[in-house]
Amino acid sequence: MKKLFGTDGMRGVAGRFPLDAKTVRTAGHSLARHLAARAGRAPRIVLGRDTRESGAWIEAALSEGARAAGAACESAGVITTPGVAFLARTLPADAGVVISASHNPYEDNGIKIFAPTGRKLDDATERLIEADIYEAQGKRVVADERPPNIEAKPAPDSGKIEAASAALRQQYLDYLADEVAGDLRLEELRMIVDCANGAASQLAPALFTRLGADVRAYGVEPDGRNINRECGSLYVERLCEKVVAAGAHLGVAFDGDADRALFVDASGHVVDGDATMWVLAQSMAANGQLSGGQVVATVMSNIGLELALKSRGIKLLRTDVGDKYVLEELLRTGASLGGEQSGHIILPRISLAGDGMLTALFVLRAIRETGKALHELTAGFVRYPQVLVNVRVAEKRPFQEGAEIAEQSLRTEEALAGQGRLLLRYSGTEPLARVMIEGQRQEEIEQIAGNLAEVIRRSLGTV
Repeated sequence: MKKLFGTDGMRGVAGRFPLDAKTVRTAGHSLARHLAARAGRAPRIVLGRDTRESGAWIEAALSEGARAAGAACESAGVITTPGVAFLARTLPADAGVVISASHNPYEDNGIKIFAPTGRKLDDATERLIEADIYEAQGKRVVADERPPNIEAKPAPDSGKIEAASAALRQQYLDYLADEVAGDLRLEELRMIVDCANGAASQLAPALFTRLGADVRAYGVEPDGRNINRECGSLYVERLCEKVVAAGAHLGVAFDGDADRALFVDASGHVVDGDATMWVLAQSMAANGQLSGGQVVATVMSNIGLELALKSRGIKLLRTDVGDKYVLEELLRTGASLGGEQSGHIILPRISLAGDGMLTALFVLRAIRETGKALHELTAGFVRYPQVLVNVRVAEKRPFQEGAEIAEQSLRTEEALAGQGRLLLRYSGTEPLARVMIEGQRQEEIEQIAGNLAEVIRRSLGTV
């Protein structure tokens, strides 16, 4: 079983295992060695990072290890995660490596690796890299090892290297503007863009301005430590205020690596990933692009999305939480749209990686093609009240093995009568059972959830 790579790469506190300089070099060397063994030649690796202060030295350490194993490494500098996935696919490269911790605070960082297909690196290769890391560690994990020169900056890039990095970023920007946007024009459209002081800080304003929009951007002054700090997709309240104050048509907020996007309509109402999927599903269905009349979301997507889609004859397929599982179901079923409440949307016919700027282009196209405002496009999607109760348990037995839990769950589903939803699941990291209920009336579902939670306490015991 993998120990270092999760569903979104290898992540932790920068400077501590496994993101200390020595381990990162080992990871780079291991990646290059296994890619070379597979390809039968020296591999080509493209790298990019977000704006965290640790990004440059982590990228330098990984490149150093990869080059020592014979790899040719190219850096796109500060670029979005989907930008690196695009470059890995189109250069082509044998792998794309992103140094980012997405929506986490600046102290954290991570390593995400993409295959040339644009998918994340396969589990088998990740396990091989982990084995090499633990072998290099002598099977000892030092939890708080920090490199002595953690504050040191890598040697400045030469003008030639920076020009090459800029050319790679421009290639991605041209792709979005020329191929994805195509004939989309945004004149007379005023939009507020929150770039989270992250990877989209230069790219997103440049893209929407190029298409003719009146762009007012903030969160575009990264200093290495302010990424995601009270801005971006985790803090949309400020964006709501700015959209209303500016009389803008809409706002869009990205997270630190811009693989997700949330929207705000002209009235200051948040349009999350569920509402975005509703907008895109209608648009794609009207254009004959919604394959199989189905959309893929996770078990956490609101039942309001399921009922809205059902009213249009569209089926919602649910997966476990995580974009990895959404993508697997998209590929298995051939569906053309999937995503999460967080705003991580995947359009697999264009990219196998979630891309906030690409998602924004599709939403903007729906606005232009229909002539409707964003709030009009979200009409028909009614978010149901939701209650989540965590119950601390002594053991994680399958719920169906407890007769009292099974009986109370059946009563709960009967009470909801097709106008609500029950989800029982265990936390993957804590001794918690999670009771999630959605329904039409807040007070009613709070009482139902409390009753079921009490049954679970009695049956599984607390710790």
